[in-house]
Amino acid sequence: MKRKLCSGFNLFLILIILFGLVGCTGEGPNTRGENPIRNDKSEPGTQQVRVEERVLTSGTVVEVAESLIPAVVGISTIEITRDSMWGEAVAVKGIGSGVVVHPFGYILTNDHVAGGNPSSISVVFSDGTELEGRTLWTDPTLDLAMVKVETENDLAYAPLGSSEDLAIGETAVAIGTPLGLQFQHTVTSGIISGLNRTVKIPTNLGENFMQDLVQTDASINPGNSGGPLVNIRGEVIGINTVKVTSAEGIGFAIPIDVAKPIIRHFVEEGGFVTPYIGVVGFDREMASYYNRNRYIEEGIYVVELDKKGPAYSAGVRIGDIITMVGDQKVNKMLDLRKTIYSYRVGQSVDIRIVRGSKDLSIKMTLVEKPI
Repeated sequence: MKRKLCSGFNLFLILIILFGLVGCTGEGPNTRGENPIRNDKSEPGTQQVRVEERVLTSGTVVEVAESLIPAVVGISTIEITRDSMWGEAVAVKGIGSGVVVHPFGYILTNDHVAGGNPSSISVVFSDGTELEGRTLWTDPTLDLAMVKVETENDLAYAPLGSSEDLAIGETAVAIGTPLGLQFQHTVTSGIISGLNRTVKIPTNLGENFMQDLVQTDASINPGNSGGPLVNIRGEVIGINTVKVTSAEGIGFAIPIDVAKPIIRHFVEEGGFVTPYIGVVGFDREMASYYNRNRYIEEGIYVVELDKKGPAYSAGVRIGDIITMVGDQKVNKMLDLRKTIYSYRVGQSVDIRIVRGSKDLSIKMTLVEKPI
């Protein structure tokens, strides 16, 4: 179902709501069915990845909770900060959630939970086991991070669903660690309240638009960040990220589809380097709002370019509309990101753009995302 972001409520979200980042903890195993990520016992780099397999054909919130709680973890971090160059070092503790997405110890969470430069990361499982974690990858723009723990045994994991198939009104379940580890593995339920939401949040690098978010009224409180948003079949459909602090029942999750290629890289290759093209774009609803003289039928409207990035070097310009990456159509920034993330740094990719009445094809080589 298409929802115009320039309608009253969405503009309200985009332009004037103040958001508070929330922290969640969640990692754990799936105890039913085959692993949705791999189908053998081989090491990363050799196994085949299957992320669409379903665990529950149907279920209740009780069944979903029983299935997913073992795969949700609490994440506790300590970061040493100073208020000045000569100031006293202070240990700042953070609490959040994460979800185990592969039995080899890969945990998906938020950048604002495990990003930055923590001096230590502790991962707490539902049975009380505590393991040391390390951050392998993080992206502040997406607010996603990958944490790894080392263990001799396969961990319980959560199967991944599809955020592309979501419908407004369907059941949504959030699992996490609100308000600290004493409330770990708290379960709340509600519905999918909206799709393709755009919100503006402050970051250390300035304001950032987070696009294509899943909106839910399942309660998301401080500490839930990084925990999974799950459908009634027990599949992860999003990673909880922010909530509206000035209203009740308005929370958001990052769609799981954007994380799938990232997870695949880690499972199949043991790592992931973020490919970068240097484009900031809006989908057609946002583009139509900011460019009122032109309605965008499809594609991604380019609003900003890194002049040192591959897209600018290849000939992309502000005002162009990106319609395809490789053989994939792109109509949302989510489409653009997940397609680009399926490639590797150093690979070349064909991109189709519309410029005025011209339909152009250009080739660019992906580079590593600058820090």
